[in-house]
Amino acid sequence: MYKSRPNLMIGFHGCDQSVRDSLVSNPNKVEKSQKAYDWLGNGFYIWENNTARALKWAEDKRDRGEINNPCVVGVVYQLDYCLDLTDSEFIDLIAKYFDLMKTHLSIAGKEIPKNKDFSKDEYHDRIIRELDCAVIEFLFNKIEEQRQEDINTKGFTELRHFDTVRGIFTEGGPAFEGAGIQNKNHIQVSIRNLNCIKGFFIPRERISFP
Repeated sequence: MYKSRPNLMIGFHGCDQSVRDSLVSNPNKVEKSQKAYDWLGNGFYIWENNTARALKWAEDKRDRGEINNPCVVGVVYQLDYCLDLTDSEFIDLIAKYFDLMKTHLSIAGKEIPKNKDFSKDEYHDRIIRELDCAVIEFLFNKIEEQRQEDINTKGFTELRHFDTVRGIFTEGGPAFEGAGIQNKNHIQVSIRNLNCIKGFFIPRERISFP
């Protein structure tokens, strides 16, 4: 009863300025990320209410030569039916799908993907999340298979697709000596159902009043 989240939220997407301008002027053209190491599976990625982290991500991409003009676009969205990996119910659910995926891969004689360290990551945060991505995509594929089976056999299904995936991540080394708080802690959201995006905007700068 409490799993749908219709309230509007604000997040930020780090990107090249050309992408920001395109999203603001033509908001119906949105591209999902579909990399094998996406932390929350395929989708359009947002840093939840974190402009600075979104910009830093874009700046890191510029430093690697992947984009030219790093910037941030604001996103108004809703989570709706969310695979929220801060929620114990969904953490248990994804662990069950990992066990199922492991069994399927074993029968097929295939290896389980692994999360890996980026070669230049001194903190070993395993930021290449091939295992996590594989489990999330396996979950979505199995849900879709069950939905189709229900429709074919019963004419309907009570299973719902998740609209979004949300997770908390800790990375980047301690914020201060002895800290459990990490420099790059953040909440990220992957939007799979693009109808959850209600609009894009260019973030305003803070105005100081006399």
